[in-house]
Amino acid sequence: MFKKIVFSLIALFFTVSCSDTWSSVKRGLTGAKSNSTDEFLVEKKDPLVLPPNFENLPQPSQASENEEEIEDFQKKLEGLSKETTETDNSQSSKGSEQSILEQIRKQ
Repeated sequence: MFKKIVFSLIALFFTVSCSDTWSSVKRGLTGAKSNSTDEFLVEKKDPLVLPPNFENLPQPSQASENEEEIEDFQKKLEGLSKETTETDNSQSSKGSEQSILEQIRKQ
């Protein structure tokens, strides 16, 4: 009888020392699974929606007009730079930026 009491006390001691609380012993004996996140869970995404200012966005035709304006401006600058190189001898004291600005102001 004494051996059974000592054996059960030792078994109880090991059971308590190996677990942090009685609830973990209960979970272990019942086989309950812990609640954890599932890394393979696929969540449903929200449907695509239009941005709030979608109607106010510029149309592609407006972008091509802007490109044409840029090309025209570059051509004017090239023409001005050619004119400034021709007149650069007479205006050696002025910088090239000043002469370009003057030509732009004239137009």
